[in-house]
Amino acid sequence: MEAVKSGADVLFILMGAIMVLAMHSGFAFLEVGTVRSKNQVNALVKIICDFAISTVAYFFVGFAVAYGVTFFTGAETLAQKNGYELVKFFFLLTFAAAVPAIISGGIAERARFYPQLVASAAIVALVYPFFEGITWNGNFGVQAWLKGAFGAEFHDFAGSIVVHAVGGWIGLAAVLLLGARSGRYTKDGRPMTAHPPSSIPFLALGAWVLSVGWFGFNVMSAQTIDKVSGLVALNSLMAMAGGILAALVAGRNDPGFVHNGPLAGLVAVCAGSDVMHPIGSLVVGAVAGVLFVVTFTAAQNRWRIDDVLGVWPLHGLCGAWGGIAAGIFGSQTLGGMGGVSFMSQLAGTVLGIAVALVGGGIVYGAIKAISGIRLDQEEEFRGADLSIHRISSSPEREPAAT
Repeated sequence: MEAVKSGADVLFILMGAIMVLAMHSGFAFLEVGTVRSKNQVNALVKIICDFAISTVAYFFVGFAVAYGVTFFTGAETLAQKNGYELVKFFFLLTFAAAVPAIISGGIAERARFYPQLVASAAIVALVYPFFEGITWNGNFGVQAWLKGAFGAEFHDFAGSIVVHAVGGWIGLAAVLLLGARSGRYTKDGRPMTAHPPSSIPFLALGAWVLSVGWFGFNVMSAQTIDKVSGLVALNSLMAMAGGILAALVAGRNDPGFVHNGPLAGLVAVCAGSDVMHPIGSLVVGAVAGVLFVVTFTAAQNRWRIDDVLGVWPLHGLCGAWGGIAAGIFGSQTLGGMGGVSFMSQLAGTVLGIAVALVGGGIVYGAIKAISGIRLDQEEEFRGADLSIHRISSSPEREPAAT
């Protein structure tokens, strides 16, 4: 029976890893559909190469930083318990690699290729697993302190803060250091040119792939089959629906907002998906949908933050809302399972944001100082596809300059 249980756990978490791996194609097509046509090839190449460099960085460094586990033993040892530790690494790697995929959307259309790969390696090896280990492995005694001070540990079941807020706030640091795209704003800071999505069908495809894969992201975060919960699945579904409907209304039927609505809701529900009531999850998702529309519009038009895909509003702010919301809607008073503390959720959220901003600032600031992180003006005008990869997404046609 032990062997059957072990094998079932391996299959369970492996299926989750495959579903989250598939989500990376969703990140790719979400970016392809949002950026201008002269940057579509770059979006595709960035996402797949970021995943590869993340795999190597997390295997050799990041997993050990977070969990103190290395793989420098014989294959016979690694294969024990049906290789459970190996597929657990695979599953958690797909989470870690989501951080560079998130950042990619914010810095699109003007970032240099190889410096971004270096940044991805540093983030997945050091910055992300530092906070991951604090939250999910109890490193440095932070969780023990929070439990002693507020009665419960910081609860982030599937990564509203660990993955999404960290990725979104690192993305904000990168976007600010990189600067706006050429011609995006006038000298006095007013928006000068708007760049609508190049392909709504590709954007929608990316949103659908991400939404479907998210049920592996959330449900399989149980990590063993005996801990699987249908509550997580239904909460994810309700938050997704709430995000869509709220974005539909707040975004006045704009298809870009509508297809980011489910992502906003799913980002927010990750943290408390195992403890909230489905009605609470619907509210959390709806708030996230509105939050994304309002803050994306403000960031672009008022705050002059040229975050191409809105990764800071979507992942950074909706993720932070999800971390805090778990402490509200996870309480038994509002129909939740309990075992959460609002103050612990607030403290953990703030700590995650701080780690992301400091870590992202150090990584991108250092690379900017050493090698530069931005295409020159002529390369940006030509587009990243021709400037970096020497081919456009439609080579049979004369590439457009806009």
